[in-house]
Amino acid sequence: MPPFDVPEGDPFGPHNLPYGVFSPNGDPGGSAERRVGVRLGDHVLDAGAAARALGSPYAELLAQPTLNPLLAAGRTTWSDVRRALTAWVTVPAHRETLEPHVHPLSEVTLHLPFEVADYVDFYASENHARNVGQIFRPDAADSLTPNWKHLPIGYHGRSGTVVVSGTDVVRPSGQRKAPTEAEPVFGPSVRLDIEAEVGFVVGAPSPMGTPVPLSSFRDHVFGLCLLNDWSARDIQAWEYVPLGPFLGKSFATSVSAWITPLDALDSALVAPPARTHPLLPYLDDSVEEPGGYDLRISVAINGHVVSEPPFSTMYWTAAQQLAHMTVNGASLRTGDLYGSGTVSGPSDAERGSLLELTWNGRDPLELPDGKRTFLEDGDEVTLTAWAPGPGGTKVGLGEVRGRITSAAGVTEA
Repeated sequence: MPPFDVPEGDPFGPHNLPYGVFSPNGDPGGSAERRVGVRLGDHVLDAGAAARALGSPYAELLAQPTLNPLLAAGRTTWSDVRRALTAWVTVPAHRETLEPHVHPLSEVTLHLPFEVADYVDFYASENHARNVGQIFRPDAADSLTPNWKHLPIGYHGRSGTVVVSGTDVVRPSGQRKAPTEAEPVFGPSVRLDIEAEVGFVVGAPSPMGTPVPLSSFRDHVFGLCLLNDWSARDIQAWEYVPLGPFLGKSFATSVSAWITPLDALDSALVAPPARTHPLLPYLDDSVEEPGGYDLRISVAINGHVVSEPPFSTMYWTAAQQLAHMTVNGASLRTGDLYGSGTVSGPSDAERGSLLELTWNGRDPLELPDGKRTFLEDGDEVTLTAWAPGPGGTKVGLGEVRGRITSAAGVTEA
């Protein structure tokens, strides 16, 4: 099928046009051969080459080895470029000019689409937070911590270990201590987990000392992607008191190769769950546009779907997370990435982590290739998702895929 004749119902049709960075297979390696691409069906358009061929003023902006220059250009440019791209791939008169710059996805290598500046991860699903509270604090009067309904809880992660989908994840090693053991031991994690999340990518920066209000969310956030916040639960449990996640999280965070612009998701906007506590003014979104997104996520282990978490149930929105992240004067940088936190729905089949799905290992999952409590070496986890689009279409969010490999060069001690 010709590359511009995308089948009706394809979630990567002209209504979507997510951005990524690719290099054609067979090219010499190196950043010079990487270029910004836009996905159309099962092809990718070389956006910079297309812009040059059509004499577009955005040619230099798009002829880059990373999305960061486009991210930094700001909302007006984002909208202008998207309108131009939509015209390029839908107007028949452009086809002959653009066809040499369209590559089958099977013939390209996808790369991390942007240079990650800072990475922050939140804890925004009430279902997830309650499940975790019930697992680890079964005797507590309330499974939520006292602050949970008043602010979006988060932690600063490690930007240098954010990797693109398809990158293998080496089983991490560290200290762990079981409740029955007198002293900690060192070795590979034996409780390696996933966290199905959505990541938000910051484009336009903000100056230090200037909070970003809820109303400015779309002026700063370019788009979103799927994210898997791999977690070593045994390492995390021993280290996190009193300061929070560290080595149990920092070994790898996987993101999709495609960043879906917020402008492609207007049809997926929904109101967040009803607030049960009054919010301080900087978090009060009662007069803002709906801040939730209806994203349908699917989690598969070795090709077998184990969960379908609904993002529409997230208590704290991405706009509230951004406002809270900057309310103390922290600046934004182009390429900042922040994760939603694990997405979990109210039912057992909607839990976004193995910690919840197996209830901390008590109830193993029955998979075609055997039972699982946590991940084994060789397991491959794949996150996919879609959102409602205009006119009954679906907007595909790509996938996040990672395979667990054994810890190398580490012995138990």
